[in-house]
Amino acid sequence: MKITVLTLFPDMYHDFLHTSIIGRAIERGLVEMECVQIRDFATDNYRHVDDRPFGGGKGQVMKCQPILDALDSVKTEGSHTIMMSPLGTTFDQKKARQYSEMDHLIILCGHYEGIDARVNKHMDEMISIGDYVLTGGEIASMVVMDAVIRLLKGSITEGSADDESYENGLLEYPQYTQPADYKGDRVPDILLSGHHAKIEEYRIEQSLLITHERRPDLFEKHVFTPQEEKVLKKLKKEGKIQ
Repeated sequence: MKITVLTLFPDMYHDFLHTSIIGRAIERGLVEMECVQIRDFATDNYRHVDDRPFGGGKGQVMKCQPILDALDSVKTEGSHTIMMSPLGTTFDQKKARQYSEMDHLIILCGHYEGIDARVNKHMDEMISIGDYVLTGGEIASMVVMDAVIRLLKGSITEGSADDESYENGLLEYPQYTQPADYKGDRVPDILLSGHHAKIEEYRIEQSLLITHERRPDLFEKHVFTPQEEKVLKKLKKEGKIQ
C-alpha cells in the first residue's frame, strides 16, 4: 500500500513515521509513505499558497492551483483521494478497514481558514475525525494513517485486532496483566481460572455491559451473534440490562 500526504508542513510527520508500529510497518515494506510539499507547486516568486477570500472575511484561503498541481503530480488511475475537513463524513473503524485494502491513498491536509472550494470536486471523499476544529489537517491525517496502517497484514500480531473496540461493533472488554493483586485490587478470579469457555463468556458479558452503558447508540444497532444473544438473555434475566 502507498499513502501520499499533500501538506504545507511535511516536517510534522517525521517522528510519526519513524516511531512504533508505523515505523516498523514502513521498514518492513508494508506501506510506502510519501509527503508532498504543496508549496513546491506555487508559481509566484514568493511561493504563495494562500490569499484573501473573495467576498471578504477573516483569514486566508488555500489556493486551488498549487493543491491541484500537487495532486496531479502523484495521482494515478488507482488512487483514492480524501480531504481532511470538518465538512466530511466522520472517520470510523469501518472506513479504516476500507482504506487498508486500497493500493494508493492520497490525503489532502488543509490549513489557514480553509481550502478553495473548487478543489472539492477533485476529491473522492471528505473525512472528519470529530466535531471540533484543528489548526490544520495534519494531525487528523495521522489519526487516519495510524488506524489504517495498523490493519495492514504484518503490522501487528495476527488476530490481535479482532477483539478491539469497534471491530465487531461493540466496545472491548477490560484487560488486565501482572500483578494479579495490586494493593488489594484484584484481577477478576475468572480470568485466573484457566477455564477458557467461561473466560470467553465473561469477556462477551463485559463487552455487552460496557457498550450498553457507554455507547447505547452502538448497542442498539448491533447485530448480535448467537453466543452474544445467549449472554444477553442471561444479563437481562439478572436485571443488568433492561
